[in-house]
Amino acid sequence: MTTANNPSHPLSSLLTGVTVRALVGSADVAVHGLTLDSRQAQPGTVFFALRGVQADGHQFIPKAVEQGASVVVCEELPAELADATTYVQVASSAEAMAHVAAAFYGHPSRQLKLVGVTGTNGKTTCATALHNLFRELGYHVGLLSTVQNQIDEQVIPTTHTTPDAIRLNELLARMVQAGCTHAFMEVSSHAVVQHRTTGLQFAGGIFTNLTHDHLDYHGTFDNYLKAKKGFFDGLSKQAFALTNADDKRGSVMLQNTAARRETYSLRGPATFRARLIENAVHGLHLDIDGRDVQFRLIGVFNAYNLLAVYGAAVLLGEDPTEVLTILSGLTPAAGRFETIVAEKTRITGIVDFAHSPDALENVLSTIADIRQPSQQIITVVGCGGNRDAGKRPIMANLACQGSSRVVLTSDNPRFEDPNDILAQMQAGVQPADLGKVLTIADRREAIKTAVALAQPGDILLVAGKGHETYQDVQGVKSDFDDRQVLREMFALLGK
Repeated sequence: MTTANNPSHPLSSLLTGVTVRALVGSADVAVHGLTLDSRQAQPGTVFFALRGVQADGHQFIPKAVEQGASVVVCEELPAELADATTYVQVASSAEAMAHVAAAFYGHPSRQLKLVGVTGTNGKTTCATALHNLFRELGYHVGLLSTVQNQIDEQVIPTTHTTPDAIRLNELLARMVQAGCTHAFMEVSSHAVVQHRTTGLQFAGGIFTNLTHDHLDYHGTFDNYLKAKKGFFDGLSKQAFALTNADDKRGSVMLQNTAARRETYSLRGPATFRARLIENAVHGLHLDIDGRDVQFRLIGVFNAYNLLAVYGAAVLLGEDPTEVLTILSGLTPAAGRFETIVAEKTRITGIVDFAHSPDALENVLSTIADIRQPSQQIITVVGCGGNRDAGKRPIMANLACQGSSRVVLTSDNPRFEDPNDILAQMQAGVQPADLGKVLTIADRREAIKTAVALAQPGDILLVAGKGHETYQDVQGVKSDFDDRQVLREMFALLGK
């Protein structure tokens, strides 16, 4: 259960912005905590009965009432109502929770400049780079990302790309209390559909790109597109909407937004324009709005990320030259094209969170651009369980097209049989590529085999997990960090 440090609020003051269908009980009951977990309900708390993918919170209303919840927010009133409990019936418990949480914590998003980053790939890199950039500029800054949440340099554990609305507003309130003037957050498609960001006031939104991902949840690509677009549709006219003009869905994001429409591009006219001069193993060389800049990040996809970050910073009022000077020294986010070089053989290991076809293709394309003709590319790749199965054969095929050797393996199989996932991946391997592919379900053995195959100077890509430090099997998470395992195998095999 989360509670605020400030005094309790009358329920009526928290229902602003909530369309109430029915209210049974007192609207003036004192509220000092919010929860969506019935086990954490107690007197003075509001319990929100949310309909989830795996469970329906309405089933737990009796438990919440038994625990002493003062208020229950639900979409269907229970057949039996407790006299001591106030019931608020709404069309969407998730949407109501977002509005109530924002009010409970004093609308923290209105007290700082909050920028959301959405898209399939690049969200973490952009949000993290913006956080690091504005810290270097001298601001107190908050970060909400897949890798970690931060208040300045203080790291706060994270479990979702975007936290639930209660946790999100609590974190934003903590940022305000810590003196933060800016906050940068990833906005996932799930978060938009589930109303986790409803009720927040954004100073701006960034769109990176849109490719095949999360169709297990959204059902169709069109639904996925609408989820991303929903974020921009909700921006105010005081905000900016910065979109990738080179992505064919970039213009779609701007169609119905009230925000100022801005663009960035490597190919054509845009508000923020860059030209790629060089993409090499030591970094990118770009011309950005007439300024010649060297960056430490590698890859065309990072050229787009840097341009998006630059554009957002300028739109937030920062000096272009100072912004580019700081960006030129930034290093990659954890698990994003993170390099580990073997001491003896100079084999370059690259660990990347490439878990979608487009992300994998981007990484392999970047490696192809910077490799020497003599270097093999050896790729270790898997696909997560209980997620979009349609991308599995595509990713195996892409790995084959961009690699000299491929090791297909397990990557968080969750509640699926890893061998079933691998069979679906193998279906994407073309007959001509069968000779270059090995299938090893055990991820540690797969990485060990790839290291054994690598010759001095080769490039070894370990894709899919990136910053994650666990392997999820049948609901049990065990320690597993690709970066650590790669280092161990370099040492074990004398590389």
